[in-house]
Amino acid sequence: MNNNLQSCDPHKIAKKKILVIDDNLDILTLMQYSLQDIGGWDVMIASSGYEALIKVMAEKPDAIILDGIMPGMDSLTFLKELRKSPEVQSLPVVLVTGSISLTQHIRLLDLDVVGTITKPFNPIFLSEQIAQFLGWTMGG
Repeated sequence: MNNNLQSCDPHKIAKKKILVIDDNLDILTLMQYSLQDIGGWDVMIASSGYEALIKVMAEKPDAIILDGIMPGMDSLTFLKELRKSPEVQSLPVVLVTGSISLTQHIRLLDLDVVGTITKPFNPIFLSEQIAQFLGWTMGG
């Protein structure tokens, strides 16, 4: 029997990894559980843009969910920094925000944001919205 075949378990399909960035711990926790429990994805969290940039480089997520307004490094600065790095510049980003002006919206389109979700959001439908923006199926 070939022992190399044992390491290829067809039932162990790698889950999509999402990095969620928000400075509000309650919202961060709510999104984490919603995306894990309903979406079925692996979720990493970061509470600042600086922390998120480190995690993006180390963990290589499949997508990013980004709070629109954060102290310190704001969302636009985070996106600009992300797009500078060739190895992660094409990561899809979904923006979650309670306030976005038309000017910001146009600038975000230039930075390849695949979609926006308005706060307050419904945690039951959050994974479905994310899946639609990313072209993913839930549970994988």
